[in-house]
Amino acid sequence: MTAALAAGLRAFVEELVRAGLCEVVVCPGSRSTPMALALAAHEGLRVHVLLDERSAAFAAFGMAKVARRPVAVLVTSGTAAAELLPAAAEANLARVPLVLLTADRPAELRDRGAAQTIDQVGLFSTHVRWAAEVPLMDGASQTVAHWRWLAARAMAEARGSGRGAGPVHLDLPYREPLVPDGPLGSASEEPGPPFITVIEAPRVAGPAELDALRRSLVRAERPLLVVGPHDEPIAGEVARFASTAGFPVLADGLTDVRGQVPSDRGDLLVRPGPWLERHRPDLVIRIGAIPTSRWVNELIAAPTHELWVIDEADLRQPAARPSTILHARAGQVLDTLADGMQVADRPPSPWLEEWRQARASVDAALRAWMGALDEPFEGLPFHVLPNVVTEPTRLWVGSSMPVRDLDAWFAGDTGISVLASRGANGIDGVTSAAAGAAAVHDGPVVLVTGDVSFVHDLGALVTARLLGAALTVVVIDNDGGGIFSFLAQATTDRPEVGLPERFERLFGTPHGTRVADVAAALGAAVSEVDHRSLETALRAAIGDRSPGVRLLRYATDRRRNVELHAQAARVAADVLARLAGGA
Repeated sequence: MTAALAAGLRAFVEELVRAGLCEVVVCPGSRSTPMALALAAHEGLRVHVLLDERSAAFAAFGMAKVARRPVAVLVTSGTAAAELLPAAAEANLARVPLVLLTADRPAELRDRGAAQTIDQVGLFSTHVRWAAEVPLMDGASQTVAHWRWLAARAMAEARGSGRGAGPVHLDLPYREPLVPDGPLGSASEEPGPPFITVIEAPRVAGPAELDALRRSLVRAERPLLVVGPHDEPIAGEVARFASTAGFPVLADGLTDVRGQVPSDRGDLLVRPGPWLERHRPDLVIRIGAIPTSRWVNELIAAPTHELWVIDEADLRQPAARPSTILHARAGQVLDTLADGMQVADRPPSPWLEEWRQARASVDAALRAWMGALDEPFEGLPFHVLPNVVTEPTRLWVGSSMPVRDLDAWFAGDTGISVLASRGANGIDGVTSAAAGAAAVHDGPVVLVTGDVSFVHDLGALVTARLLGAALTVVVIDNDGGGIFSFLAQATTDRPEVGLPERFERLFGTPHGTRVADVAAALGAAVSEVDHRSLETALRAAIGDRSPGVRLLRYATDRRRNVELHAQAARVAADVLARLAGGA
């Protein structure tokens, strides 16, 4: 039956390629031998062999996020398959197309003590958009056609098939012998059309769907547009709509809007205070995913305004308050609204100018504060990055404190595209994902991450080396979980629950890892930098395009970091209080 298996494998892999698969990550294993050989034999695929299944899945996630097309990852049976779950959950929430291929034992070896066998059917539950078990190959033409169908459908479902991109899972059982008896590679000399052709029509909002939103626009005296992380380039549409409709814009640091539309410093502008009380909106339109900033999200959740959410696929609205969700492409909606607006629809108002003045004044004050600071500060990497980038660059940002410092300190730059693992907002696989991005991006890739995230994913340095990636990594090293120092457990005096005595052990979690030494042992070129040398070291690391990881360890102090963030917040609050007093 191995000759029939070879024919089925050729058809299956050919269908993946016809449907657009270009990159595949393979992890070593025995039960996955048939598919590994078939993938490696196809000239249309670039195959990356990585050792750690968890890291490999996140590397594939990073590739897919940059390439904006499905990437496959193949693992053997047993717990190797379970290692894909964290990346599957992240990809599902982040709408990133992954094709998870898990080899499996045949049915007669399951649930009876066979080695390296777990229940893999439905393993990823609701964390994938679609899943199927591929039947054993029996040589029948119907079975070969069904294999083709499953490969084609997996690619279509990963791309979205009408409901947003995401991960899919195919479980691939094989009987021994595992080495096919027959040629592999392309199933046909002339590539034909895909087995399934899916034409995705854009979700367009027509006049009837937009009528209620238009009425809200006309009524609003204090409108606000909030732009969260999104799946499509949208800066041009946002700029045109905001200018036409007189909307101030608050854009998350993970958007492409900053640098083209005045939209940063939102986290500081909307913190509680006299300026915000005088500038609460009566209409908020939110597009994209949930913003990073706690204060922006609290503003969205307030009951003082009408709320519209424009999202093409999901119901991403965690605030328990009345809202209207419009399922349509946000760029199309904004363009259509701008086309239909007349000058009379939005008479001149001081509202927009007051937001512009507040943003400019806060920005100037914070730049002066940063310029006078002569000590390490965790927002500094994002402040200086625009100074050192000379070509299109991908910036991957770690979760916890780095993404929040990006939101506060990165003003935006048209040469820098910002990415992050913000589907599930976890720290898992951050370095691996950045390595995957570097493997497919033709230009510099920079990762800014915390030390706990970095230590959590040390195997990613091996992954990056095997991928031949050119990656610059800035590790902000404060020997622990710096974000917890900003939370209530850091300042709460509750001896009956063990606070503050147990804070450092349970939350601060100093790990004592010599990050530079470990990274060097795993093949990275390591530099120790401080606030004075960071910018120069970043420029040199980004300019070196040879394969390898260049790691800059930037040491900070957790307690001092809290104090400096509080200082910066006070600077902004003082500026806003003066503006509110003069309003």
